[in-house]
Amino acid sequence: MAISKELLDIIACPQCKGDVRFNEAVNVLICDKCRLVYHIKNDIPIMLIDEAEKLDNQI
Repeated sequence: MAISKELLDIIACPQCKGDVRFNEAVNVLICDKCRLVYHIKNDIPIMLIDEAEKLDNQI
């Protein structure tokens, strides 16, 4: 699944309100500033801070 450019332009990290980037290889959204990974389930980004995972260096 690919995130549309329009969605990526308006979606923001709920913690810092900064930009997120899409990692197509693992189908997640990443906030580099907060070092959080937001998963995408059933083509829906789960933008909840409590559901996010810490970014490891492998992504």
